[in-house]
Amino acid sequence: MTLAHRVAIVTGASGGIGLAVARRLLRDGASVMLVGRKRERLDGARAQLEKDADPERIAIAVCDVAREDQVIAAVDATFARFGRWDIVINNAGVMQFKPLEQLTAEDWRATIDVDLLGAFFFIKQAFLKMQGGGTVVNVASVHALQTEALVAPYAAAKAALLSLTRSAAIEGKAKGIRVNAVLPGAIDTPMLWENPNVKSGAEKIDPQDVGAPEQLADTIAFLAGPDAGFVCGASLLADGGRLARL
Repeated sequence: MTLAHRVAIVTGASGGIGLAVARRLLRDGASVMLVGRKRERLDGARAQLEKDADPERIAIAVCDVAREDQVIAAVDATFARFGRWDIVINNAGVMQFKPLEQLTAEDWRATIDVDLLGAFFFIKQAFLKMQGGGTVVNVASVHALQTEALVAPYAAAKAALLSLTRSAAIEGKAKGIRVNAVLPGAIDTPMLWENPNVKSGAEKIDPQDVGAPEQLADTIAFLAGPDAGFVCGASLLADGGRLARL
C-alpha cells in the first residue's frame, strides 16, 4: 500500500499497458482516474478493475489527450472526484505505418498531437495544479532509440518525448514534481501483434523479448512511487534486454 491516499491519472487506460498500470496502482493503494477516448471501453475497463478494487477508488474521464480543453476537464474531474492529484501516467499513444514519401502533414500532426502534445498538456496541468511530491511517468518507446521503416512520426514523437521528459524534470524539480520516462520494448498487447511490420515478418520478434503488460506496469509503478524518490529525468529502458544485443 505504498501509494495509499495518492490519486493517479492514467491515460490510454482502456486496455493493454494502461489497464495493467491502473490495476497495479490500485493494488498499491492509489485511487485512479481512467482516461480514454471511448466511454464504452472505459466502462469495460472499470468493470474489470472493480472485481479486485474498491469501486470508490476508480473513476473514468472521456478525453482526447490531443485536445487541451479535454485534458483540463479530465484534471478538473479528478479533483472534483478525489480532491487531489499526485500522479500522471502519460500512456496514450497512436502509431501509423506509411513510407516517408506517402506521409502528409496531417499524418504527422495526428501522431505528434497524441504521443507528444498529449503528454505535454498533462505535464502543464501537473505543474499548474499538482502539489509537491507529485510524479509524472511518460511512456515512450524503444523506437525513440532504435527504429524501423514506416513509423517515422511515431519514432520522432517518442524521441521528442524523452527530450520533453528531461526539460520537465529540470523545471519540475523546483515544484517538487519528479518526471521520468520508461521505454517499453515488445509488450504483449494488440498494438504489437497488429503491427503490419510484425505481421509481415519485416520486424522479427523473439518470444523471449516479449514482456507482459503487468511487467511494464511494475516498472511504471516503481517510477511513480516513493522508492524512486531520487530518480528524476531518467529514461528507463524496459525491453527485456532486446536492445542490449548486437
